[in-house]
Amino acid sequence: MIHFHIVTLFPESIEPYLKSSIIGRAIKAKKIKISYYDPKKFTHDKYGRVDRRPYGGGPGMVLEPDGILRAADAALKPSRRRLGGSIATVFFSTDGTAFDEAMAKKLATKKDILFICGHYEGVDARVQKILKAKKISIGPYVLTGGELPAATVIDCITRLVPGVLGKAESLEASRVSSPEVYTRPEALIWKGRKYKVPKVLLSGHHAKIEKWKKSKRTKGG
Repeated sequence: MIHFHIVTLFPESIEPYLKSSIIGRAIKAKKIKISYYDPKKFTHDKYGRVDRRPYGGGPGMVLEPDGILRAADAALKPSRRRLGGSIATVFFSTDGTAFDEAMAKKLATKKDILFICGHYEGVDARVQKILKAKKISIGPYVLTGGELPAATVIDCITRLVPGVLGKAESLEASRVSSPEVYTRPEALIWKGRKYKVPKVLLSGHHAKIEKWKKSKRTKGG
């Protein structure tokens, strides 16, 4: 079982998604486990404040390290005792390594994965250094927080856990995928125009179908 630990100020922003569909079934089947740690509950600030103005100036607020480090320590202390430090820690950053399927497969071999989800203008850089966390980016763009990246990575990794996908879904995952997929009706009439399914997909000729899928995949659609 993989245990995902998410340090986030806003667990409610992704919890419904991670409780539903395939991931929800994986949790119920005890293939994976997801725990949330709110830095506000770990800070020593009497008002529960976890954000401060950045040194050197600049817009917005930065998440201070204390609450996040304490949350991370609480999340991983049992795992450190059990695994002797064999844990993956992920720090989402725009300058991180691009997340891909190969990285997902490597992370899927871990038993515990910790995600540090930033917000506002980001997290104090010392958190990443202290935790020796791997900096990851899910794309060349900026989001308002690390919650969506965490959900994306968890979704991708969970699909790779043995027993999570059903037989039909496993078969589909092993086949040559295409950015174009079709189902019934064969001829769709929409606002007076007819849209047909490509003939090759109706041919029953598997070699030609696979060749068509590969061509679409290469062209990007």
